[in-house]
Amino acid sequence: MAFRGIGQGDSQPAMPGAPRLQPFAVFAAEPAGDGEQKAATSLNLDELSVYAAPQQNLRHAELEAGQVEERVATLRKLAEPYTSWCQGAYGQIKPKVQNVVQFGNDTYGYLQNPPKDFYPRAGIIGFAGVLGLFLARGSRVKKLLYPAGFVAVAASLYYPEQAAAVAKSTGDSVYEFAVQGYASVEKILKSQSKDRNKPENKP
Repeated sequence: MAFRGIGQGDSQPAMPGAPRLQPFAVFAAEPAGDGEQKAATSLNLDELSVYAAPQQNLRHAELEAGQVEERVATLRKLAEPYTSWCQGAYGQIKPKVQNVVQFGNDTYGYLQNPPKDFYPRAGIIGFAGVLGLFLARGSRVKKLLYPAGFVAVAASLYYPEQAAAVAKSTGDSVYEFAVQGYASVEKILKSQSKDRNKPENKP
């Protein structure tokens, strides 16, 4: 193998013993083939094995869960069914609460600027309810039916359109409730008749 010298020439520095601060190049020698020497290849310092940075193998070590974290995880698992139930109940109640709040806001806005004859009509309707409560003595059913009936009649005289809408919605609700009750009673009667018609098992 043939080697080339290191440095820019064979000349010595002007001052003996002084450090060589002159730039230098590193040449790698290659074996000569067929009797002819190949040209030396220039290498950078970073490409030499001495200056190569070792490959780092990093591993992620997971920390073990402590007692507090385990207890918190256990509490979360125990509370998960209750939280899901609360979320479902909140989802069902939220629209109703919003409707009640909206109705209250509308009522408050209506009472801020009521019509001229609103308070006289409200007084008459209230007096009808008190009269029904006075006439319904001695019976709890009458105390519920009489005031409600008197108020409904008085309100329907002054507000026929609203009374018709309320009566329609109430009638639909009552009809639906009656149909559901009839269906449940029919199922109970059918189940009882089937139990009676079953033959008794003889030993």
